Amino acid sequence: MARRQSLRPSISKRDATQWVVEYAMTHPREELNYRLLARFFQVKDRGVQRLFDMVMGELADSGYLRRVAHGCYVLAQPPLEGEGIYSAQPRERKAYVTLTDGTQVQVDLRGGLRVLEGDMVRVVYHKAKRGDLLTGRVIEIVKRAREFYVGTLYVQGRYGFVVPTTKTAFKAIAVGMPAGGRKQDGMKVRVRFKDWHEDERYPDGEIVEVLGHSGTHEVEMHAILAEYDLPYTYPEEVSRAADKLSAKITAAEVARRRDFRGECTFTIDPVTAKDYDDALSFRALDGGRFEIGVHIADVTYYVQPDDVIDQEAQARGTSVYLVDRTVPMLPERLCNELCSLRADEDKLTYSVLFTLDGKGRVLDQWMGRSLIRSQRRFTYEEVQKVLEGEASEWATPLCELNRLAQSLRRERFAQGAIDFANAEVRFLLDDKGVPLGVEPVPYTESHQLIEEFMLLANRTVAAFVRQARKGDKEYPFVYRVHARPRPEKLEGFLRIVAKLGVPYKGDLERFDGKAFGAILEAFKGRPEEHFVGLLAVRSMEKAVYSTHNIGHFGLAFDDYTHFTSPIRRYPDMMVHRILTAVLEKGNPAPAAALETAAVQASEQEKTAADAERASIKYKQVEYLSRFIGKAFDGVISGVTDYGFYVELVESKCEGLVSVRDLTDDLYLYSADEFLLRGNRRGRVFRLGDAVRVRVLRTDLEKRITDFELA
Repeated sequence: MARRQSLRPSISKRDATQWVVEYAMTHPREELNYRLLARFFQVKDRGVQRLFDMVMGELADSGYLRRVAHGCYVLAQPPLEGEGIYSAQPRERKAYVTLTDGTQVQVDLRGGLRVLEGDMVRVVYHKAKRGDLLTGRVIEIVKRAREFYVGTLYVQGRYGFVVPTTKTAFKAIAVGMPAGGRKQDGMKVRVRFKDWHEDERYPDGEIVEVLGHSGTHEVEMHAILAEYDLPYTYPEEVSRAADKLSAKITAAEVARRRDFRGECTFTIDPVTAKDYDDALSFRALDGGRFEIGVHIADVTYYVQPDDVIDQEAQARGTSVYLVDRTVPMLPERLCNELCSLRADEDKLTYSVLFTLDGKGRVLDQWMGRSLIRSQRRFTYEEVQKVLEGEASEWATPLCELNRLAQSLRRERFAQGAIDFANAEVRFLLDDKGVPLGVEPVPYTESHQLIEEFMLLANRTVAAFVRQARKGDKEYPFVYRVHARPRPEKLEGFLRIVAKLGVPYKGDLERFDGKAFGAILEAFKGRPEEHFVGLLAVRSMEKAVYSTHNIGHFGLAFDDYTHFTSPIRRYPDMMVHRILTAVLEKGNPAPAAALETAAVQASEQEKTAADAERASIKYKQVEYLSRFIGKAFDGVISGVTDYGFYVELVESKCEGLVSVRDLTDDLYLYSADEFLLRGNRRGRVFRLGDAVRVRVLRTDLEKRITDFELA
């Protein structure tokens, strides 16, 4: 007797639905039935055929398909097309394409095309009659998110494979036999991604640069820069152009500037700084008033729009700060010599001059091009000693400036500014770049002194330009903006703090920095303080550059920009040029061009920050590799379904405690509460909790440290 065929489908309902949707979108005018689908997908399993029929019925009920006869369906609406950025969520078995208008379309994670994270893709999708979820299919890769990867070359037989340093959707890139043959085995290389065919296990690529032996400090730092497509040298034509710039300040140039060379003027910077782009001047006036000058290096005097130096600076966007070096935005001739406000040298500056009363209130202001001569180069540590009582001829100006800065600071927080200052550490490196230890980076009143006057100058310039008019039109300008937290993030934050006994009873639309500050203050001294602080930071949006002024939520400023660091930030150079146009009644760059440059600067800022974190991560792993088996105190800094991250209290190094190593229970992840909870015993590991961990293993190649509970 023949065995009866099982009607249990051999594929999941999710897969069957995806097959039906993909076929319907690629054949929008064709009538569908389960027989046609079975032939197309070469399915003989009767259970799958029945599943096709059931899925089509459900899609018709939801408005996606339309019934034309019993068991026959057509697409209810023609598919829409759009372009957007692809983002995969493999742990959730989902992928999304965020269209240019912000719309999200869910696509199959296992689609036919070899789509990678961040790729620009073309997608067809269907807008259902009911429900907010849009589903679609990637039909074309428009542009790869990355062209270059950095990794280690391994030669196997007649073939070479590059294993990327960072986590990717592929394990290796096939590069064929490298030019150097087997001698290149184990080298760190930069490779160009060429293509990844659907039927190939590995993508194809070609080696474009051999960086050197893996594990060497210099090679690894260069590898990090190459990984983020950041240059570590200057093009020869840019360096030559910078070297040709004259250091001579002509009498005519002095005549057209306001001369501050007779004022009490100085710089305050880190001990390791070489480029000094801001200085302060101080003068006591009658009636308890003070004249305070914020003087900024006049980079745009030397760098003209669209010259080779300017083009290179715009492409870089910002200086990059790795653990052991600075990769400057401008050539050394400019950043360390011509523009740097070195002591006992006449320097061209852009100044904002304030008249303040004894309480730090601005009574009058002036801004324009100037000339200064700094009398002293201070470090933060030197200034702090004076503020704490050390005798100095500079005590009066420094202490008065600090008093005024603290008044500005109190007023700023009273207006709703949010204080997220976190303790930082820096690595102590030997002459070969090997980390010997870590030390805290103090944040003292000397830092606050500089910070408050720079903030004051930035907000003053922004407000001045916004209020300026050319005819009846505003000047286009580059603001530093910080959006309000997204409602969903804010609601999640407030929901958790309410569970901890601090409910917010006000209107969500009116939630501001003062409300944030009140919540953070309520947790001061409580065990949950660190946890709530981390949640608050993660609920925030990122600050960016834009021509559209929406204010700065975190600083509680209606107007804000970056004006005070043109040596290391390109947007500051843009602001200097716009300010010049305003003061001279000229024409700044068009708004569209400024917006394009602002978006690019924001992207480069993020890239530079990612590279900096990668260099720190590498040194963290290198440092902890000396302490395998040793226990440290830490704080949970992140929680996922696969474990939790721990930041060590002393060194700020971070590593992962995997759920696989939590053998005492089955731990389940709660995304809403940012915790893992034991299923049987109820033990909880929550964001912000104090834990003691032991260094289990380190992987320098992947920059990974694994911890276990001690």
